[in-house]
Order: sequence, then structure tokens, then C-alpha cells
Amino acid sequence: MTVQTSIPDFAAARLAMVESQLRPQGVSDPAVLDAMGSVPRERFVPDEARPLAYGDRAVPLGDGRFLSAPGVLGQLLTEMVTERGQRALVVGAGTGYSAAVLAAMGLEVLALECSAELAARGRDLGIAIVEGPLEPGYKKGAPYDRILIDGAVETISDEIVDQLADGGRLGAALIDRGVSRLIVGRKSGIAFGYLSVADAGAPRLPGYYRPPAVTF
Repeated sequence: MTVQTSIPDFAAARLAMVESQLRPQGVSDPAVLDAMGSVPRERFVPDEARPLAYGDRAVPLGDGRFLSAPGVLGQLLTEMVTERGQRALVVGAGTGYSAAVLAAMGLEVLALECSAELAARGRDLGIAIVEGPLEPGYKKGAPYDRILIDGAVETISDEIVDQLADGGRLGAALIDRGVSRLIVGRKSGIAFGYLSVADAGAPRLPGYYRPPAVTF
């Protein structure tokens, strides 16, 4: 007996993601909504995880890594206020979904990934990915107008901030006392400050650990 299974309608799932997840979570930038409504998110996850690609949760990619929930990316990109033609760096790119969304928004994108397995899968999907440790960023391509740290981190290295252009913006999920908060920072001259956008559960990136405090 042949068992038949239905093929998910991913186009309908993308539309539902935009209307039932992104808009209610404050994602209002038309460029972000258009890009996330057109980039096939299911292509960037393993075959067995494709039915989960448009759920409101992180999706496992393998090698201990996850693709952040759509609302996390959508909120960060909305608050980062991108413009066509800007240069962007995605740190912790995984298989390249966030980089693909930024490219669909008209930015020139470079992606940095520490996992050789995930980087190879991203390249197979046409994403420009370089391999290397995440915490130092990628100085060779600097300065960047926008930097997206695609995951939760305990600290943001000075090296990455230095790679922002003057007036450039950085988006990340910053872990503060066990809670991850979406933040967007801006560089002005040698100064860098950030504002909290929202609390959100984002997958932790390797590296980026704050040294433990010394107590007496």
C-alpha cells in the first residue's frame, strides 16, 4: 500500500507568517515584510524540519545551532532601519536565511559563520559566507552600515563595534541576567550606545561569553 502525505503549501505559510506573526509583533517596515514574505525560509532548514520552518519558534539547523523565530529577525530589521545599497555583515549566519532577507531588501551582504557544515549549506544556496570565529567579526570587509548578530550573546565585542561605519547600526539579542533582549545600537564617532527593543527568546550563539565576575 502506498502512503501519501500532503506537501506543505509554503507560499501560504509565508503569507500567514507575515500576517499572524510579524505584523502583530510590530514589524512594520514594508521592505522587511516584503522580503520575509518572499524569501523561502524552508530552503534554509534541514529537510526534516521544513514543516516547522514558519512556526513562531526557533528551528534546529544541526551542529547545535538554530534559526531564530521569524519575529526576532523581523523586529530587529525593522528597528535597524536599513536602506537599499547599504553594506551589511551578518554574524552567526547559519545557513544564510537572514543574509538572504537582507539581500532581498537591496543590501550588499557578507555573512560570517563558524560552522563549516552550515557555511557549506549556505554557499550551496548562493549565500556569500566566510568561515571564522564570530566574536571578532570580519574586519577585512569593514566598515559596515549595518551589522546583524544573528543570535543571543552575552556581550558585544569592541572589535565588532569598531567595524561599524559612523552612524551605522547593530542589531542583536543581548543576554542580561538570563533574559535575552533585542537591542539596536548606533555608532556616533567613537561612541556606541543601544536601546532595548523587546524581550525575546533567541538561540544562543557560540562564543560571546562574558567572563565570570570575580567575587571575594
